[in-house]
Amino acid sequence: MTDDPLVIFTPSGRRGRVAPGTTVLQAARALGVDLDSVCGGRGICSKCQVAPAVGSFPKHGVTTGPEALSEWNAVEARYEEKRGLKPGRRLGCQARILADALLDVPPESQVHKQVVRKDAAHRLIDMDPAVRLYLVEVDEADMHEPRGDLQRLQEALRMAWGVENASMPLPVLARLQSVLRKESGQITCLVHQGASGATATILDIWPGYAEPRLLGLAVDLGSTTIAGHLCDLVTGEVVASAGVMNPQIRFGEDLMSRVSYAMMNETGAAEMTASVRDALETLAAEIASEAGAQASEIVETVFVCNPVMHHLLLGIDPVELGQAPFALATSDATHLPAGAMVAGLHPQAQAYLLPCIAGHVGADAAAVALSEEPGAQERLTLIVDVGTNAEILLGDTSRVLACSSPTGPAFEGAQISSGQRAAPGAIERIRIDPETKVPRFRVIGSELWSDEPGFVEDAGAITGICGSGIIEAVAEMRMAGIVDSAGLIGSPEQTGTERCVPEGRTHSYVIHDGREDGGPLISVTQGDIRAIQLAKSALYAGARLLMDEMGVDRVERVVLAGAFGAHISPKHAMVIGMIPDVALEDVTSAGNAAGTGARIALLNKAARRQVEEQVRQITKVETAIEPRFQEHFVAANAMPHAVDPFTLLRAEVPLPDVSFNTRGSDQEGGGGRRRRRRT
Repeated sequence: MTDDPLVIFTPSGRRGRVAPGTTVLQAARALGVDLDSVCGGRGICSKCQVAPAVGSFPKHGVTTGPEALSEWNAVEARYEEKRGLKPGRRLGCQARILADALLDVPPESQVHKQVVRKDAAHRLIDMDPAVRLYLVEVDEADMHEPRGDLQRLQEALRMAWGVENASMPLPVLARLQSVLRKESGQITCLVHQGASGATATILDIWPGYAEPRLLGLAVDLGSTTIAGHLCDLVTGEVVASAGVMNPQIRFGEDLMSRVSYAMMNETGAAEMTASVRDALETLAAEIASEAGAQASEIVETVFVCNPVMHHLLLGIDPVELGQAPFALATSDATHLPAGAMVAGLHPQAQAYLLPCIAGHVGADAAAVALSEEPGAQERLTLIVDVGTNAEILLGDTSRVLACSSPTGPAFEGAQISSGQRAAPGAIERIRIDPETKVPRFRVIGSELWSDEPGFVEDAGAITGICGSGIIEAVAEMRMAGIVDSAGLIGSPEQTGTERCVPEGRTHSYVIHDGREDGGPLISVTQGDIRAIQLAKSALYAGARLLMDEMGVDRVERVVLAGAFGAHISPKHAMVIGMIPDVALEDVTSAGNAAGTGARIALLNKAARRQVEEQVRQITKVETAIEPRFQEHFVAANAMPHAVDPFTLLRAEVPLPDVSFNTRGSDQEGGGGRRRRRRT
């Protein structure tokens, strides 16, 4: 038993023990963590900043305190005095690890910036935004008719545009008289009215005719990533898209870990709320800058998110969502001033949060339903929004069902031995020759395959394997006979390749060995296979529960939604059994459907009424209490499945009938005699 401190880096999830007194930068390099430094550890460049976390983190198995790192030193004090450090940050080259530590590497400290792949999909949307400009002529003040300027403005809006009883916030009211007098009563009003008959609010005013730029921000607030689409509220054009990692990852990669953190730390929920709101402020500033605008020009925001993120965004403790009956503080759509959640926007900017469907099925699933309209499909359609927490919809014109399933972060490269988030240098595509068992692959940032001329120069450093890459790797290993249906990796003798190397009592398959050049050994271990099996089984079991409720054994269409879903190969997803058996041509991608739903709600206020009505008609299935979930989960551990023969898949894809855990060596696939476990 070692007394060396355990250090865990997020968002990569890499961990290991280091000798007491090791600097954070040294530990990061030893563990292969992507932490930048260009000054040689002299405390000059500040590229190696990290944010230490303090508290109890059950998911990571550590409790950390201020004593985890050495005290602030003179070099850090000098840097803070001259250039400043963000609150809570330390310089990795100066801070030394003294006890168990959980350290977050912010995006600006990462050499290979993570790719948040949530681009806006092209979509025709009928423009009917909640925010509009109105030019009106206001009657002059008359001492014989002592009505206030606001009342006369309200009357002008009613007569000219049918806007009834528009209210005005105090900061705008304080400017009203001076604005009215500049152009003899002619005034341009920025009016927000969320739905027909709803109370209108005058957000801003200008003298005479004005045509300011009106921007709206649609945000898909996910467990792992936050994606925003900045839209012109006049034309509907997406003028910029951007994404950042959700900084809450350091509190736990999955939702229940964050709920546990809130339960076990008195200020836990407040810490997570503050971190995500800071990230949203940064995102708004960056996305506005990309469009050549200011964040203060953003006058409305729309948010879609799962229930835990929904509560934390609003500043509501999510502990009730961690136990039955999984009670939501509110399930209805929420309207409130945006400044309550995101600083730096227009002072009177408004926010709209789509309704949640159930305690574990949130506004992000509602947004997918708005975008993909499962209730309008003639063919029975399964929609899977793949992420750390998968949202699943099943429906046709008869009814729509919904559930969520806790897949965990394995699909995104976390908890995988050579895994990483999507970033330049990460393997994202792989093919294995079924005869030679030799792999070829592509990395993010290059269009060339590893066996093509110029790949080494074009691809640069190969750093790891991301989510889409690990799914393809496992599926290709299954199709090449390197992995059997139970998920076991065979020995070199069983598989016919020396790329299968012993690793303890199991084997791993080597994809790339860059150690001679100082690079990493990238392989798929038995533990990696198990992590993918657990994740895909949870997803399949959720889908199967909806099929049970619908009374069917087959679906007719599968739609893979979400940024990650858009990068999954349908064939490889089906080979490992992530999704039910269906003709491959009937598996399509919807891209970031939740983000698209957020844009629709931003640009069309009638769509808000539509989604609020849709949510009331969706049947919710709670996977956490369904007795058959475990049965489906266990059967789905096999690849593709222990019971379903996947006949449509097998008609197009060869799946070798090998077994690497047989009781005798005379059966196909070889394998030694299985040892009896001592009891």
